[in-house]
Amino acid sequence: MSTTLATSPTPSETTPTDTTPTDTTPVDTRTSAIDTRSSSTTTATTATTGHLSDGDVEALGAEIDAIRTEVMDDLGDDDAAYIHRVIAVQRGLEAGGRGLLLFSLLPPAWLGGTAALSVAKILENMEIGHNVLHGQWDWLNDPEIHSSTWEWDSASSAEGWKYSHNYIHHTYTNVLGKDRDIGYAAFRVDPDQPWKPHHLLQPLLNVGLAAGFEYGIAIYGIELEEVAAGRKPWAQARTELGGLWRKIRGQIAKDYVGWPLLSGLAAPTTLLGNLTANVVRNVWSHAVIFCGHFPADAETFTEDQLDGETNGQWYLRQMLGSANLDGSPLMHLMTGNLSHQIEHHLFPDMPSNRYAQVAPKIRELCERYGLPYTSGPLYKQYAGVLAIIARLALPGGGPTPTTPDTGPTRNTSRPTSGSSTPRPTLLCSPGGPHEHRSNTGPTPRGAAVKRCSAMMGIANRFANSCSSGDAGLGVVVAD
Repeated sequence: MSTTLATSPTPSETTPTDTTPTDTTPVDTRTSAIDTRSSSTTTATTATTGHLSDGDVEALGAEIDAIRTEVMDDLGDDDAAYIHRVIAVQRGLEAGGRGLLLFSLLPPAWLGGTAALSVAKILENMEIGHNVLHGQWDWLNDPEIHSSTWEWDSASSAEGWKYSHNYIHHTYTNVLGKDRDIGYAAFRVDPDQPWKPHHLLQPLLNVGLAAGFEYGIAIYGIELEEVAAGRKPWAQARTELGGLWRKIRGQIAKDYVGWPLLSGLAAPTTLLGNLTANVVRNVWSHAVIFCGHFPADAETFTEDQLDGETNGQWYLRQMLGSANLDGSPLMHLMTGNLSHQIEHHLFPDMPSNRYAQVAPKIRELCERYGLPYTSGPLYKQYAGVLAIIARLALPGGGPTPTTPDTGPTRNTSRPTSGSSTPRPTLLCSPGGPHEHRSNTGPTPRGAAVKRCSAMMGIANRFANSCSSGDAGLGVVVAD
């Protein structure tokens, strides 16, 4: 459901005092951009945010900044020990799983080896790879666990993912026409997306996507629909497809040639074990990621709402556009702590082991400011997502215009998630992804403007490589 974020222009008499802290965090991997949008502020209200004044929203942002600063200033040996411990466990599980699969002609060895390898692959992608590539552990200055050096066990390249995910998705979260992760250019998951005949197949396509999630998302990152529409040169896509094939070729050689050959007579069963582990990892990742932004209570937004978006409004959009999963500490670990999707989108560069610590504080803020905090068990959230995919496979379910007094007025002509998102000129600007700067000067900023993003050099190199036709960078994964 699309909604309008911006708040009433009349300040509340009870607006909390702005206590924006000075942020001394040494490294921030969030990104910013030069933008030519207007700095005007939209003042339409909705049932979700209409009770908040502009001052309330910025006070909320200041409190969230304070939570971030408190945690980032407290990072130390315990956090370092945590990520080293998780990596050691993951590598042990992988070694043990592959070792057992060498004897996979024996059913117990096949079952144990496949289970261990499945868990290892999930941990590597979710809790380690995804979060390392967000720069969550860059503050350690450890070249072995750094966003600039890590390459993960996935069909997607790390460099392409850091641009498309860290910058595009986390900056334009759930903005129709900007965030391509809304439906991944193939699915209709929001009624504001126009229906097309191929959407009839999306329940079946979703099953295939789940099984081969890493490949589907990598191919999606090439933006083939933009090539078909004439908005992206085929030469660039061909170069990116070549880079994608080189990455996939290495994955195939490892899992489906090298290790099976080492198993001798057990080669067929070892290959089956590796295939099963990859499918288990893909299905699990698909379920967790789809539950992050597609549940019915997660809101979507329009491009015009980015005009003059402030620090507090950016935080507000992240909170309203994301959904959490309830569960045990083990479940949180296996999701890469993306079960704390709200906290992850507020603090993408915060080490994931700290999300459980800040989640109660964010929930309390939502209660105090009268905002929803969407959370539920995995089975319930995923069932809801599947129901949305099935319902929106059919025509209808589209936007219903309403008055400002009764709810959001939807714009049925706005672009869909398949629209082209121009690659911006990225600079090392002292703000987070929510700081949209214009040629007429910066928009209002909170404590985030005191930080310069370490990710910008990576994003700049990616943007430049795309324009020059370098291979291998145009692939992404979607969470």
